[in-house]
Amino acid sequence: MGRVLVVDDDPDMLLLLRRVIEKKCGGPVRTANSGEAAWQLLETWLPDVIVTDIKMPGMDGLTLLRQAKELAPNLAIILMTGYGTVDLAVQALKEGAYDFFEKPFDNDHLVHAVQRSLERLALLRENHRLQKQIGEASRFQGLIGRAPRLRDATDLIDRIADTDVTVLIRGESGTGKELAAQALHALSSRAGREMITVNCPALPEQILESELFGYARGAFTGAVKDKPGLFLEADGSTILLDEIGDLPLSLQTKLLRVLQEKEIRPLGQTATRKVDVRVLSSTNQNLEEKIRQGLFREDLFYRLNVVTVTMPPLRDIPEDIPLLAHHFLKRFGREYDRQELTLAPEAVSALVRRNWPGNTRELQNVIKRAVLLASGSDVTPADLGQPASGNDACPDRDNLLRLPFNEAKRQLTERFTVDYLTHALKLHHGNVSIAARACGLGRQTLQRLLRNLGIEAHRYRSGGD
Repeated sequence: MGRVLVVDDDPDMLLLLRRVIEKKCGGPVRTANSGEAAWQLLETWLPDVIVTDIKMPGMDGLTLLRQAKELAPNLAIILMTGYGTVDLAVQALKEGAYDFFEKPFDNDHLVHAVQRSLERLALLRENHRLQKQIGEASRFQGLIGRAPRLRDATDLIDRIADTDVTVLIRGESGTGKELAAQALHALSSRAGREMITVNCPALPEQILESELFGYARGAFTGAVKDKPGLFLEADGSTILLDEIGDLPLSLQTKLLRVLQEKEIRPLGQTATRKVDVRVLSSTNQNLEEKIRQGLFREDLFYRLNVVTVTMPPLRDIPEDIPLLAHHFLKRFGREYDRQELTLAPEAVSALVRRNWPGNTRELQNVIKRAVLLASGSDVTPADLGQPASGNDACPDRDNLLRLPFNEAKRQLTERFTVDYLTHALKLHHGNVSIAARACGLGRQTLQRLLRNLGIEAHRYRSGGD
């Protein structure tokens, strides 16, 4: 129920309006017999609507309107006017008044205006709340959860995002390291330019060097024109070196020079070029152990590790599993026109009990597959499949034998189909046409199977798995 303040120097009008508004609107109503008294009350009791006379001794209604609007821009103010003050009331509408009534007026009409202004304010607040939720989700690029360890990570991201500090993002595969990097970039002053992401283990050493630092025409056979390189492309923006632990030692030395000198030297050139790039890196490896083995430069580690953001594994934040599962269910429900789906309580319990070696990425894939394959409106534990001990493991035999025949057959067939098709895609580097011929299937048939099972062929192209 909204708060209403009635302001008038006529005691009978105050009493009448208080009784009528309390009866019709139901919320608390207070009164003030002057503009000054109303202003003092505003300092301790901020109403949602002010109903005020214009002509009053001392501070008049227009002055109260202007000051109240400065204090609370969304405050709805309804003016009561006497003879000769209609022109003032029209001027007040231009200054932000919600409505005005000329005395004498119909009490029901004024009450209706109060109710409409309260409804408008409720809509404004609801819109603000939704925008805030959307803003929070977009601020952290999909890092959803309330667990303390995840909150520690997002709070740290919030504090360091709009700086140029070099950040090392650590965590197991599938914990959202790239999402953290995207949030760091999106919340920074560099967000106007695209973040450049480099998958360090995806390219051979010679190609990776030219991709990172560029080359001059004639630097090697096939270099028919200058290539700027990804560091130069990221000038004024952010570069993410994904899985930095796989960077060859020779390139580690060159990267260290970039971090120290803020300049690059393309292959085949003697001159260097200054770059303004914020460097983020990520890894799921133990870099300290790699340093002890002589596989990673210690000085580079300290350059990269100015601030560390650690993304927790899903098994350490089980309280966030239901929230994430419902998020993915809504997302894929919209994508595949299955908005009617809900998660059965026993399905949520089954998700929480699982170990999730693939972390949030694995949970996302499990929910996606359930959306595609669920036969009813409720996603059940059977729709989630059985957790596997490895990429090529079959569903647990004992559990299968306890299921009805058709359900057991469906799960086993699905697991075989997934393994068979992913093996074919790996073997043929994600080329759907060649994989289809090798499997004895038509291209469209294979594409339909991949789509139904949530398998993305591009992940199996060279460097993409």
